[in-house]
Amino acid sequence: MPDPESGTLRIRSDGDGPIDASTSAEVLTGHANWEDDTDQTDMKISIPDTLKADLPQNFWAKIFAATPIVMTVIATMLAGLSTSEMTRAQYDRSLAAQEQSKAGDQWAYFQAKRMRETVHRDTLLVLDLQDQPQPLADPTSLRTLPPASWTGAQAWVRSLDQLAGTQSGKAAFGYLCGKSPSATPAAALDPRIQQAETAVEKSAPESSITKILMTVPDTTIAAALGRARDRVQQADTVSKPVGRAIDRLGALLGSLPPNEATHAARVDFEAARLRYLADHYVIEAADNQRVALLLELQVRKGNLSAERHHERSQQFFVGMLAAQVAVIVSTFAMAARQKSLLWGIAAAAGVIALILSAYVYVYV
Repeated sequence: MPDPESGTLRIRSDGDGPIDASTSAEVLTGHANWEDDTDQTDMKISIPDTLKADLPQNFWAKIFAATPIVMTVIATMLAGLSTSEMTRAQYDRSLAAQEQSKAGDQWAYFQAKRMRETVHRDTLLVLDLQDQPQPLADPTSLRTLPPASWTGAQAWVRSLDQLAGTQSGKAAFGYLCGKSPSATPAAALDPRIQQAETAVEKSAPESSITKILMTVPDTTIAAALGRARDRVQQADTVSKPVGRAIDRLGALLGSLPPNEATHAARVDFEAARLRYLADHYVIEAADNQRVALLLELQVRKGNLSAERHHERSQQFFVGMLAAQVAVIVSTFAMAARQKSLLWGIAAAAGVIALILSAYVYVYV
């Protein structure tokens, strides 16, 4: 045990003789019996002055010490926002390209139907000059066309009556006998959409069109486009049975034995058919034009959205660079141990990055 007076260590043995081997082993392995006659005191650890100098001394020093970590987090966040905005810009560009392709298809339908309308009217003009057709007779008058000596007269009349008794047949005879096809009343458009369509039709400057479109929500254009497409689909659903009924009537008239009366009936039917088709194509072309114009507005809205997201991406990227500058400056400050000035610059850069990112996120 320790000797308080001499400060030396005494090892107790069983006798007056020397310490045996077992006692030595206990001392070496730490299992010897120690007796401490003094009071136990607390141990104190002193920190070297060189380490104390590196510890933050006040609140702002602690803030500056955390600057590299905080700026790294901010830079990572801004990089993610910049990438996200660029992805959305690319998506909007791609979607606008698809809408532009659809608009091109609708313009092609519009041109094709207007060309058909022109061809039908030119053919009708030639027919009027050559044969001077009359309005087509009603089904009752057409029943007298088959010659009495023709063996298929009764079957022909039954087929005519069957056709005239159907809803599509009645509509077909109405159009062929002088009734003009009319378009289904369209739903009222938003005045802003009408103004934008007028600007597109008159080839107004893009800045004027953009100014109008900025006030129109995407959902408003999408709803108008959906109604226009439904109108086209509805008109097609109604016109197809009528077209088939007209073709059936033409086939019936073509099956009659040739004579002067049947020839006149065929001429009258062909003139009525051309007149109906010309009027019908005018209506369909107008519907396709409306769909094409709305798609053009969607394309422009998509491009505006893409440009907005691209600009936001650039601003977020600038904020990320500012945060990276803060990280670099604070790292050099830590290395140079000049925290007062360089760390202040780093903190200012971080604040600028935060303000810029918040401004872009809210206002741009």
